[in-house]
Amino acid sequence: MRILITNDDGIHAPGLGAAERIAHALTDDVWIVAPETEQSGASHSLTLALPLRLREIDPRRFAVTGTPTDCVMMACAHIMKDAQPTLILSGVNRGSNLADDVTYSGTIAGAMEGCALGIPSIAMSQSYGFEPNSDIRWNCGETHGPGLIRRLVEIGWPSDVLMNVNFPDCVPEDVKGTEITLQGKRDLQTAALDRRIDARGFPYFWIGFKRVRSNPQEGTDLRAIYEKRISVTPLHLNLTERGEVERMRRAFVP
Repeated sequence: MRILITNDDGIHAPGLGAAERIAHALTDDVWIVAPETEQSGASHSLTLALPLRLREIDPRRFAVTGTPTDCVMMACAHIMKDAQPTLILSGVNRGSNLADDVTYSGTIAGAMEGCALGIPSIAMSQSYGFEPNSDIRWNCGETHGPGLIRRLVEIGWPSDVLMNVNFPDCVPEDVKGTEITLQGKRDLQTAALDRRIDARGFPYFWIGFKRVRSNPQEGTDLRAIYEKRISVTPLHLNLTERGEVERMRRAFVP
């Protein structure tokens, strides 16, 4: 198994170290190509108007001045072009990627690009903030990640599907199992637009998110994480809503 790791938190992020430890529990053939700086919220964006810079930090460890999508493209088209990865791991993200978050997430996008290239890809995120003043429990994903990935690879999945894995905010021994989930829908507005004033008296704005507990539906990624289960959500790269296509085709029949 040849594993490529990327992320959206950047080459120096602690979650990248967690992903490395997970990968090294599976194979010695581990490559890292991650953004030079944080790219959270970059989604599946490409860098088209600027050149990309590639920095080799160590053997099999590179930083790219771009997005997670750029990193996967750089890895597969240049760095690893003679021997492609057989699995891509994106993460481990600092914070969950659940429900509507998947459309913003650079972590998900790293796995999406691998999926677009026909390489089995898994996005991994570590939830935190459910308990006040607690540290991010990277050991939750590190403990459960290798076994979960082995099982997923053993089962397999279609080439146009990626796996979105979220680890709950708890110590490893408190995890209550793994659940295959649906992408949920947040029932409360969690975006926050904070207006501030700079040193010269001019206003500026900072986008963030409120940490709000809701009451999500059973079977969703949100519910699984709330109940301390690992959430595994298969996501489809094709966004077509087939049911609506058929309804609209009937409506447009002359």
